[in-house]
Amino acid sequence: MNITGGKFNGRIIKAPDSTVTRPTLSKVRMSIFNTLYSLLGEFNGLSFLDLFAGSGIMGLEAASRGFSSITAVEKNRKVFGVVKSNYDSLNFVADLICGDSLKLLNRLQDRYYDVIYIDPPYLSGIYEDVLAKLPAFHIVIVEHSEPVDFSNFDVLQSKNYGGKLITYLKQKAA
Repeated sequence: MNITGGKFNGRIIKAPDSTVTRPTLSKVRMSIFNTLYSLLGEFNGLSFLDLFAGSGIMGLEAASRGFSSITAVEKNRKVFGVVKSNYDSLNFVADLICGDSLKLLNRLQDRYYDVIYIDPPYLSGIYEDVLAKLPAFHIVIVEHSEPVDFSNFDVLQSKNYGGKLITYLKQKAA
C-alpha cells in the first residue's frame, strides 16, 4: 500500500493482516483528500483525528499532505504495532493511542479537530454512538456501507465507491 500524495507520496506503508482490517483504496483516499482540499483549502496547521486507524493510512495521508497534528486510535494491539511502525518509518510524530475509540472519545472531549475520519468495522452498528460522542470539529468524514443516521449533522456531500459510501458532515446549523 502506497501513500498517494504530498511529501511522502509513493512511500510504501505496511498493511496489517487483511482478515483484521480493510484499508481504504488508494483512489478513494485520493478522492477524500481532493474533496477536503476543496472544502478547507491548504492543510498546513490543521489537525486530523483518525478513529479506528487500521494501518494508519488515513492519518499518514493527512500528514503527507500537510496536516500538522495527527491523532490515530486503534484498538487491536497487534494492528496498533503496525500503525506505530508506519509512523516511525516516516519519522512523523503523532499522538498514537492504543484503545477503544468509542471509550476514548470521552477523553478527547477537550480537544478540537479540523477533520475527524470515522471508519469503524463494517456492520459494527456503532456509527451513531461514535457520532454522538465526538469532540469539537470542523468536518467529519464517515466511511460506511450501512445506513447511518446523520440527522444531527448537515451532510455536505456523499460519494459512493462501489457500495462504500464516504459522507462529509458539519455541525448542524443552529
